Amino acid sequence: MKRNHIWAVVVLVALLAWGVVDAYVLDTGAENAATSEPGSVPIGLKKGNLAPDFELRQLGGGKVKLSDLRGKKVIVNLWATWCPPCRAEIPDMQRFYEANKANGVVILGVNLTTTETKPEDVEAFVQAYGMTFPVLLDDEKHVSGAYKAISIPTSFLIDSNGVIREKYIGPMSYEWMEKTLAGMQ
Repeated sequence: MKRNHIWAVVVLVALLAWGVVDAYVLDTGAENAATSEPGSVPIGLKKGNLAPDFELRQLGGGKVKLSDLRGKKVIVNLWATWCPPCRAEIPDMQRFYEANKANGVVILGVNLTTTETKPEDVEAFVQAYGMTFPVLLDDEKHVSGAYKAISIPTSFLIDSNGVIREKYIGPMSYEWMEKTLAGMQ
């Protein structure tokens, strides 16, 4: 029994260390070097950077490209069906999307498909939770890699110009999304 407690502590310390690395090391530096054009906003993952563009297949058909959503406020939410905090935030995200989609708010639920036991679990999960916002399938790890999704859920709030205004690790609440997006252009 004592050995189980030791392993639990080791795992907890490792997860906390990854959180520190994500927040303080990976969020600075090299990703800020790229720019879309000379004199423009740098492409990267820090607040004030242009969000890295991507195009993914949408559950149910078609593709969605982030840059095609300019002019709208976008939440890019990286998640998986097996993740308890991801499950916890879905009802608030769905409610927020329904209340704000007419005002130009888009939620892109980017499923980390390679982490799923069975890809068909994603569709069953979406139906069970009544998700109507676009669910994208990151089945080649392009977005999870580009957005450095070390822990999930991780969300990026992107303004109508394609600029990252907030990064949030953990389950978002309706109130937090409402307050944060209210101050964005």
